[in-house]
Amino acid sequence: MRFAYKYRLYPNRAQVHFLENQLHEACDLYNAALQERRDAWKVCRKSINYYDQANQLKPMRAEGLIGLANFSCCQDVLRRLDKTFQAFFARVRRGERPGFPRFRSFRRYDSITFPSYGNGCRLLDDGKLRIQGVGLIKVKLYRPVEGEIKTVTIKRDVNHWYVCFSVERDTVALPESNKEIGLDVGLDSFVALSNGREIDNPRHLKRGLAHLRRAQRRLSRRWHKAAALVAKAYRKIRNQRAAFHHHLSRCLVDRYGFIAVEDLNIQGFSRGILAGPVHDAGWNSFFTKLWYKAASAGRELVKVDPRGTSQVCICGAAVPKTLAERWHECPVCGLSAPRNVVSAQVILQRARVGRSRHNVEDVVSCVPREAVAFKATE
Repeated sequence: MRFAYKYRLYPNRAQVHFLENQLHEACDLYNAALQERRDAWKVCRKSINYYDQANQLKPMRAEGLIGLANFSCCQDVLRRLDKTFQAFFARVRRGERPGFPRFRSFRRYDSITFPSYGNGCRLLDDGKLRIQGVGLIKVKLYRPVEGEIKTVTIKRDVNHWYVCFSVERDTVALPESNKEIGLDVGLDSFVALSNGREIDNPRHLKRGLAHLRRAQRRLSRRWHKAAALVAKAYRKIRNQRAAFHHHLSRCLVDRYGFIAVEDLNIQGFSRGILAGPVHDAGWNSFFTKLWYKAASAGRELVKVDPRGTSQVCICGAAVPKTLAERWHECPVCGLSAPRNVVSAQVILQRARVGRSRHNVEDVVSCVPREAVAFKATE
């Protein structure tokens, strides 16, 4: 299984200048390859693929037209462009709005990849990273790199530099756990658990808006310097959100052997009137981290149909509610509990039914009334 390890780099001023020059060269190669594809089709109605362009790299480097120090990095730039076109044509075939590949700005081209470890980039035993043309760079190795390193990516994030090692290693299963949990994500509370617990929504973007607004006001006056301040403010919010997702997903995977979640159309939610809070919560990022942690730990993660999870009771009775009604009161079994908690219990119940392949009505009829009629406590 593939894993990624990300570490902070501490290059000196000369090394930063060289790395930025390498990003500039990679961006120029990307844009030149894109221009060649566009012109070939516009003038000659000829489609150019990756191999057509990769065969031109050696003579171009011999003439000094490409300034990238490593040949494999040049090939990776062309692979990026080829993947972009493949994604474009895939969207066309699916009937979506495709969006033709665009030229990249140097300020938005932030990474170069060494596709073969040891060819131009290597991590030494003393904890330093050797990069072709750059030399030795200090790395903050806060944890060891486990597994066989396949690729190395150097990434710029405003004024910070990082190295990402893509490694392949065997998964290490955690001790077996018979505990089960259902999750219902929301905006009031970030996630409600089927055991009655609710995790608060930290709202990182909302808490960081004051600092972000001050930086954006300066952006309107001094663009070049203030743009970095805005980017740093967004980076802090992004890192806080990612740390929260990592911590919560790790706690759930360590504790529970069976996890049930909704198969939500998050892209649809992000286009409505709640787009801001949905993006701030970062449900998709949380589910992605939860999925790969569960897969690497040998846990079972099940997605269920989200339709009607908040409009039914776990006894099977329909309990219609508006969005403003946050408490669940079942007139059939007497269950009284927070709406999100009951939804999490319904999600877990559906996941159990899907795993056992029983009929829903048969499973519900086996649940005694006193087993579900509890009063939630604060």
